Amino acid sequence: MRVLHVAAEVFPLVKTGGLADVVAALPVALAEQGADVRLLLPGLPAVMEGVQGARTVVDVGACFGALRVRLLLARLPGSKLPVYVIDAPYLYRRGGSPYQDGAGEEWPDNLQRFALLGWLAAHLAAEDADPQWAPDIVHAHDWHAAMACAYVAEHGPTRAATVFTVHNLAFQGLFPMHDWPLLGLASRLMSPSGLEFHGQFSFMKAGLQFAHHVTTVSPTYAHEIATHEFGCGLDGVIRSRAGSVSGILNGIDDAIWNPATDPAIAQRYDAERLAGKRACRQALQAELGLQPDPQALLLSVVSRLTAQKGLDLVLAALPALVRAGVQLVVQGTGEPALEAAFAMAQQAHPGRVHVHIGYDEARAHRLIAGADGIVVPSRFEPCGLTQMYGLRYGTLPLVRRVGGLADTVVDASDEAVTRGQATGFVFDAATPAALERCARRALELHADARRWAAVQATAMAQELSWTGSARQYLTLYQRLAQAH
Repeated sequence: MRVLHVAAEVFPLVKTGGLADVVAALPVALAEQGADVRLLLPGLPAVMEGVQGARTVVDVGACFGALRVRLLLARLPGSKLPVYVIDAPYLYRRGGSPYQDGAGEEWPDNLQRFALLGWLAAHLAAEDADPQWAPDIVHAHDWHAAMACAYVAEHGPTRAATVFTVHNLAFQGLFPMHDWPLLGLASRLMSPSGLEFHGQFSFMKAGLQFAHHVTTVSPTYAHEIATHEFGCGLDGVIRSRAGSVSGILNGIDDAIWNPATDPAIAQRYDAERLAGKRACRQALQAELGLQPDPQALLLSVVSRLTAQKGLDLVLAALPALVRAGVQLVVQGTGEPALEAAFAMAQQAHPGRVHVHIGYDEARAHRLIAGADGIVVPSRFEPCGLTQMYGLRYGTLPLVRRVGGLADTVVDASDEAVTRGQATGFVFDAATPAALERCARRALELHADARRWAAVQATAMAQELSWTGSARQYLTLYQRLAQAH
């Protein structure tokens, strides 16, 4: 089974969120189960600098506004997986993020930058780019890669089947209709049954409409996006594909996220040696200037600072929680208003709240290992990875019952704790009061060291690796390849 994964980012070369972690880990897990897996990435500066042994596969020439485009074949550092890289300096050699400039504005040529990604994926699938290798499955991730599904569908002789994974439906890749000619697609696709979306056209819709199968990153999110509340205006399209939409829960890289071997934390530990976690907690309090309070419930947030993540709820509930005995550590970047509000919260609660605006991978490991709980109060959450990192580290998640959070955390009701099933704390309403009540339940359980340790043990025993998810994807790939 030859599988091509198409994405805009991959850890550790380029990362803006959980997508990069998935693209780093899932192909490796598939390869371990016997698949012949390759990636296709845009030639962003960090990618060009990070891949190894690059050689030219085909000199494409001028296209999508770039004068010089080459397709390279290299290997990823670490996993050594083969990776195709699109070397198009005019489109990709620039600072900022993969999607925005240094001022946070979308790159004005994002249409060309990511249409090229999908277009070259389709040419690989059509055995037109690399005479030595062509995929049976093209697996496109999020809107940046979604055009691969449309380009494959428009070339009837292509034998490969396509899978499109929605990582976050809220980001759709919308462009003005007058830019349609830049895509090189038939005008008949410029319609509601094609890519048109309320007077614009949508890359996300290209994946939803034209992929042979659509997956989401958790089963609950697959159901949610078919509803008006969570469908971001595309719920009708998703309902029309009901038989071809399913959810496969993300895993985590349990080699990187493993407290027993983690080099970034103060002291390594596992479920049998939780003294190490207590040492991590003390080290974190000392590092961040928090009061060395052994009775405090130390909560962490490692997240994009956005309303989607429900972090305004944390801010609203924070004064009452600090009075009740909570300490809070935060790491992330995002909306300027939330960044400023969290900075003010640190000033208002010295020794109880610490905020770091920015992202540092090693610091994220220390925050998760050293905290008692991790807060993920999202308004919607396709899967979420930080709550799974928390489970792995015995850092009990406090989450809202949506998407992958609902699929991965079992609420610590009295019955669930007694039956040995509880792994964290779950609330329903997206309100500060609901979050506060959830945190107070965590405070109450934290005061009972024996019961808290029992829930920690259950959390750390969860199977969170990519092995089972990769097996589900391989089953899907095989079914699609046979049917197609």
